[in-house]
Amino acid sequence: MDQSDHLSKIAIATDWLPRYTGMPVDGFGDYILLTNFKSYVDAFAERFACEVTGSDKPMQAASNDQGVSIINFGMGTANAATIMDCLVARMPKAVLFLGKCGGLKNSTEIGHFILPIAAIRGEGTSDDYFPPAVPALPSFKLHKFVSEMIVQRGLEYRTGVVYTMNRRMWEHDAAFLAKLREHTAIAVDMETATIFIVGHHNQIARGALLLVSDVPTSPDGVKTSKSDSRVTADWANVHLDLGIAAMTDLADEGESIKHFTF
Repeated sequence: MDQSDHLSKIAIATDWLPRYTGMPVDGFGDYILLTNFKSYVDAFAERFACEVTGSDKPMQAASNDQGVSIINFGMGTANAATIMDCLVARMPKAVLFLGKCGGLKNSTEIGHFILPIAAIRGEGTSDDYFPPAVPALPSFKLHKFVSEMIVQRGLEYRTGVVYTMNRRMWEHDAAFLAKLREHTAIAVDMETATIFIVGHHNQIARGALLLVSDVPTSPDGVKTSKSDSRVTADWANVHLDLGIAAMTDLADEGESIKHFTF
């Protein structure tokens, strides 16, 4: 990518970020929480008495006065790639994805938190950014802050590899289930690998804190509206609080987590 291409991309992102979220570029903080849930944005805004923008847009956002913002980008890898590209207009110091996932191991139960050490690129979207051999990885120092927040609150978390894909209804596909077992992933989701890869492509520090919302490979473990509502009621506030605490701590300490040069 030459310099003119880079400037063109920033110009497009500067136009599109407000277009999608209703928030001006300079309204975003240096530390961004990403989520799939408008309820997280509403809870964030209520906690900090700040405005929610984008109610009539594809994405909603809110920012507090401590340098932390939150964006509901919707669901799926196309939206994940879009918001990570649009964020080059702001170039935040860190982005943390607060998402849900399906647990694939006996050691992962509903309500557990997962800090992925990597993500398998089963979605295809990330192939537009890097060759398949490039691993989808988080920024280690960001995950270090998140893990400290979890431990300080006396909670447990798991680490492992997450399988990311585009397909939503797969729970009764025996061939695909066998494929998941071969990959030995700890969980499955629809955004993490894309966020990691596009963050890497755009030189944005990124991470993910995933909440296990179902165990789709077990009997009666497939997520339903009823079961998901229970998980949200029990764990959403904790999930959001961990993300806010980690990003606020980063902002307060002022420690750079970008430690490499392309």
